[in-house]
Amino acid sequence: MITTLLIIFICSFLAFSISAICGGGAGLLLIPVLGRLLPISQVPAALSIGTFTSSASRLIVFRKHICWHIVKYFVPAALPAVWLGAWLLKFVNPVYLEIAMGLFLVGNIPFLFKKSKQINTVDKPSNLALGAIGFTAGFLSGLTGAVGLLFNKFYLRYGLTKEGIIATRAANEIILHLVKIVLYTLFGLISLKVIYVGIVVAVAAVLSTWSMKFLLPRISELVFKKIGYFAMVISGLMMLTQSGSELLTTQNIGFTINEKTKGLETKMRWENARYALEFSYDEGFEFEQMIPITDLTTEQQKLVMDKKENADEIIIEAVYGIRSKSYEAYYFKNDELINKIDFK
Repeated sequence: MITTLLIIFICSFLAFSISAICGGGAGLLLIPVLGRLLPISQVPAALSIGTFTSSASRLIVFRKHICWHIVKYFVPAALPAVWLGAWLLKFVNPVYLEIAMGLFLVGNIPFLFKKSKQINTVDKPSNLALGAIGFTAGFLSGLTGAVGLLFNKFYLRYGLTKEGIIATRAANEIILHLVKIVLYTLFGLISLKVIYVGIVVAVAAVLSTWSMKFLLPRISELVFKKIGYFAMVISGLMMLTQSGSELLTTQNIGFTINEKTKGLETKMRWENARYALEFSYDEGFEFEQMIPITDLTTEQQKLVMDKKENADEIIIEAVYGIRSKSYEAYYFKNDELINKIDFK
């Protein structure tokens, strides 16, 4: 356990150091790391303990650079959305959202190759848009625990200095993180293990903030923004790898390709559902989907049950061809196929 916590400390220190340089995103960088130690539903809680401490330390160090105009519209819209996201965490598997977030972050690859003039373009949204950004950030933050890099482009294009980005982001997020910690506690998502991990992340965050205080002035604005976009892309790739692996494991997803005498058959398994795409030279393409027997008509159900004999399991597949539809029934006994019938 001590070795694991030491690894988390090192990864957290590096993540928050990178976060300070690029303006945010330590949470997204740490999601794949913490996801290997904690259940996915408890990762946001551990992150919030660390990110709250990080925001507090950054406010102390960079408080003179806060853009209060952004904070004024961002925070009031974000607060109720945090509750909604944290509440949905009890019912929604965040792995699907993390995949979408990963794809969005990877989509910033073109910014890595843009010229200085394009990167430094200023785009200040309206006050209404600021509120919408705050609401979205609060909702996603409550659901995943960290979305800093998702909104990095907004901060980078607003025209703030690198110190202003760090300070304003911290001011926007510190109350959100505190509210999330309270909500996660009320919803029963904080365990003793989560507290241990959160404290380790918090200590690493504070040490990182103070070390970055001396490094940040040595980095140019252009390099700062380039690192920001680079961190977005790397974080997206890490999230896709982690969440994709989680999805394949928990949802029982699998793919198989079988060569047949007169063609090929590709099968996909998702949880308890099964799908197959079959190509044969004489019949063309056919799509097969496993369905419950209750989807059949009364006459078709009687036909299937009449052929059951001593089978202990029956699997029904609907077969969709070009301008045709038919059904196949597979009969198993002790997991071995003993009969198969085709019918319409």
